[in-house]
Amino acid sequence: MAREPREGGGRGRERDRDRDADEFVDKLVTINRVAKVVKGGRRFAFAALVVVGDQKGRVGYGAGKAREVPEAIRKATDRAKRSLIRVPMKEGRTLHHDVFGHFGAGHVILRSATAGTGIIAGGPMRAVFETLGIGDVVAKCTGSRNPHNMIKATFDALTRCASPRSVASRRGKKVSDLLGRREQHAPAASEEAPANG
Repeated sequence: MAREPREGGGRGRERDRDRDADEFVDKLVTINRVAKVVKGGRRFAFAALVVVGDQKGRVGYGAGKAREVPEAIRKATDRAKRSLIRVPMKEGRTLHHDVFGHFGAGHVILRSATAGTGIIAGGPMRAVFETLGIGDVVAKCTGSRNPHNMIKATFDALTRCASPRSVASRRGKKVSDLLGRREQHAPAASEEAPANG
């Protein structure tokens, strides 16, 4: 008796998993050996912190702990893929505006930069920007240098980023009203300068 093929078979799921693996870039930020003291001595495990992104504006982070390094990294990567956020980018290469973020004692400052600046940031923050797909940014960490605090503070800052379109829709205005006003004030100030001199 022939069995009917089931819908959504295993092969399709494997193909989807491969596509997800191709789509995302992951970076190992830090790996730490931790010990649990038990009656017979110490039990060692490994804690991994991983950042995952598609280099097109989506990024996430995750932590995982296991007895073996590869398993800890796999757990962290899975958690990172479940916690992805979308960050609006200007021209696909930098942030729309400067932004501050903090987590615990970790404070970060992210500044938008001109084309050709590159990624000027410390280790954990650099991993976030590379997986996010930002090409030009200047970042500074003040306070805690713990990789977990730095990553969480960076994500706190990235969640505060807003595009002109989202700000305009929130205020019930047009994008041209927000951007145009800034451009109108700049020439007016330059025209008044010679008259005063």
